[in-house]
Amino acid sequence: MIGYLVSVICMVLTAIVLQQFMAAIEGLYDARILIVPLVFLCGSVTVSMGSMLVLAFVCGFLWDAQHLPGVMTDLGNTVYTRPAEMLRFGYSIILYASMGFLMQGIRPLFREGKWHVSALLTGVAIFLYLFAEFMLITFVRGEFILTRGIMLKISFCALLTMLFSPLVFWVLFKFAALFNHTIRYDGLKTRRRA
Repeated sequence: MIGYLVSVICMVLTAIVLQQFMAAIEGLYDARILIVPLVFLCGSVTVSMGSMLVLAFVCGFLWDAQHLPGVMTDLGNTVYTRPAEMLRFGYSIILYASMGFLMQGIRPLFREGKWHVSALLTGVAIFLYLFAEFMLITFVRGEFILTRGIMLKISFCALLTMLFSPLVFWVLFKFAALFNHTIRYDGLKTRRRA
């Protein structure tokens, strides 16, 4: 179990690096493939509740550390500031945990071998994550502007990310076999007696 969890955390760290090189697709309202949330979602359905919360903390912490702080230099001193309308550090941990609880809800289906349901739910979870993040940002800024372009960007991000979930599940199955971690049952059928 520990080896598998460490391998999933290593996948998250790799996804953080790869995310830096993922360009926005201009033709799809600047939509992106969100690799870090995808690895988290696929990994969270394969581990226990406690391990999912560890993954949520790691992913949310790294996501906020990468995206939130702003740096201003004041006479040679580096001061970390953020505008008043920005979200606070740690909000992503809560959003990641919420997505993880959603994935944990269908874990029994996944363990029966119905991974395609989990693959579809990754798209739904990404959509809900991005929409919740947008709503938090508009609440903090004090203005609510929801345009067709924003909804299309969120939808395309969710769809593009969901299309890569079978690849991530395939890698997770390989790691599970490598570390003898059971992420699905071989079958819940009754055995026939000869």
